[in-house]
Amino acid sequence: MTAVRIAHVEPRPGRLPGGGFRTRGWLVVLADDAGRRAVPLWLAEPPAGDLARLAEVAARSAEEVTPSCAPQELAARLLRAAGASVTGVDIDVTEPTATQLRPETAVTRIGLSGAKGTRQVTAGLALGLAMAAAVRAPVRLTDVALDRLAAPVVGDDLLTPFLDRVPPAAQAAPSRGLAGSLTSPLPGKRPRFEPRNLTFADGLDRWDFDGGAGHDDYAASADGSAAVLSSVVPRPAGAAVLFQSVFADDYRGREVVFSGEISTEPFTAPAGLRLEVLMQWRGVREDHGVTVAGRDCTRYEVRAAVPEDAEIIRFGIALTGAGRIVLRHPELRVAR
Repeated sequence: MTAVRIAHVEPRPGRLPGGGFRTRGWLVVLADDAGRRAVPLWLAEPPAGDLARLAEVAARSAEEVTPSCAPQELAARLLRAAGASVTGVDIDVTEPTATQLRPETAVTRIGLSGAKGTRQVTAGLALGLAMAAAVRAPVRLTDVALDRLAAPVVGDDLLTPFLDRVPPAAQAAPSRGLAGSLTSPLPGKRPRFEPRNLTFADGLDRWDFDGGAGHDDYAASADGSAAVLSSVVPRPAGAAVLFQSVFADDYRGREVVFSGEISTEPFTAPAGLRLEVLMQWRGVREDHGVTVAGRDCTRYEVRAAVPEDAEIIRFGIALTGAGRIVLRHPELRVAR
């Protein structure tokens, strides 16, 4: 048996031409790092969404880890309370001639250890992989199956070579529109399930800048514990936004609040906080507008109800002309 790493769990099609974000399934890549090869698979069943959350949590450092609220985490806690644990997850390819790893031709065997010894429990691919991610247990494939299913990988990109495995119905062409408009696309970066880098300690990592129609008319930068969005020409075209995107899963059915300390230079054009909610299947964006900033550093907030079919929440700052706006201590939370 060879251990493989869950390298990617990417939602597809992801960004849509109209500016929305849709998930019809997940492209999963299992990496054999020692062998410089990887096994792709397409998962569309619900446990794959849990796997996406858990894989994101597993990639964080120990001090960053927070619960993902996936049911597999509860299952792991119940096992520990009963004195048992997951020792590993083996992928069993049930069709000897299969050349691709698919849920229809493979299952997982979840290894358990407890007071009464060891045993294996059979589960589907998505559920088994999610359980492995929840407890950080090793995932294994037989050498024979790995030789048949894996493709060699050159370099560090383990995703792009396998995008052709995404079904046609889950593919979408990229598009671009004006920043701050209903046609403005989501960023190329994959959204996360919770906000990241709100102190700007890592610069603008996880934040996305869109300069709109005049791509060179605006600039964004980090300045210590603040983010700055400014014009670089006297009469900039269009609008600019600096924002972060997160999946709406943890906020559906509730009111969300985005707040932050913002200030502007004298004579700055309309600028302030921006909060948007993007719907999953309707392709609709609810824009909750700009809270206009003043010259003094003051904390403002914008609120929005998050429908049950919401897919993405975008939050940040916007600038619609000449000037400069500064953002400090941003926070996204559920309303009390």
